[in-house]
Amino acid sequence: MIFAPTATGKTALLRTLFAEGSPSRFKGLAEVISADSMQVYRGMNIGTAKPDEKLLRELPHHLIDICSPHSQFSAADFVEKADGACSSIYSSGKIPVVAGGTGFYIRSFLLGLPSTPEADMTIRTELSQRMEREGAESLYAELQACDPESAAVINVHDKYRIQRALEVFRTTGKPRSFFHLNQTLRTRYTFCTLILTMPRILLNERINRRVDMMFEEGLEREVLDLKKNGCTADDPGMKAIGYREWFSSGSVEDIRERIKANSRAYAKKQYTYIRTIPGASVIPYDGTDSTIQLAGEKINACLHLT
Repeated sequence: MIFAPTATGKTALLRTLFAEGSPSRFKGLAEVISADSMQVYRGMNIGTAKPDEKLLRELPHHLIDICSPHSQFSAADFVEKADGACSSIYSSGKIPVVAGGTGFYIRSFLLGLPSTPEADMTIRTELSQRMEREGAESLYAELQACDPESAAVINVHDKYRIQRALEVFRTTGKPRSFFHLNQTLRTRYTFCTLILTMPRILLNERINRRVDMMFEEGLEREVLDLKKNGCTADDPGMKAIGYREWFSSGSVEDIRERIKANSRAYAKKQYTYIRTIPGASVIPYDGTDSTIQLAGEKINACLHLT
């Protein structure tokens, strides 16, 4: 399990450690399960920084391009499909490496899903109708009042999660944050968990450079193609940073700066669900050979390779 926020260099690390042709002792031993909540969507390649075709040939990835941007993909969906991918990878004689920056997905995979109540369709319908009438910001303000802890980790534009958190509160009288995840690792697996950290100044610089590169690679054209194919601001895939900003007013340069600012803010939040994982190794990481070697040593210790 490798967790790191946006633009830390996870893909480069995976390439160095596990890809065919790598000088690493781990080359060819693993396949990757992407724990990125937006890489699951087809047609969203540049803005989600999906691995390139060369890497996908040298190091197979799972849970990429598996659903339409119009579809909701939840943490429960992730855990179910990640479990299936792990079984498939194990059966092929390789090691599954879950890697990404969606902390809630990774924590849910490690510890199991929280025991939140089942849907109340009457309340769900009422909230859905209110969402249509009043908009996400109005219901988000309501969530901030009744469940500030959940609101702190839910984006103001994420209608699905805002509505679900309000539904839980209306159903139980308790905030969703009351229904905490388990605090012990699932016994189904033996986990080796690495959390990569990076100095804030360096990470912000890397985020800014990545956004500039996305624009050079054609992010604007990618978004226009998605819109042409029927994607709107209400589609789950379009809630992603790098996409939702194109549905607001402003010049292309305004949008570029909003994407940078939103990406930097998101990077600060990404540790929310992952910082207290039992048994995790925290590695100061900057992409240099020494920090890559340290990550490799941690993995080697877990795998007991000689």
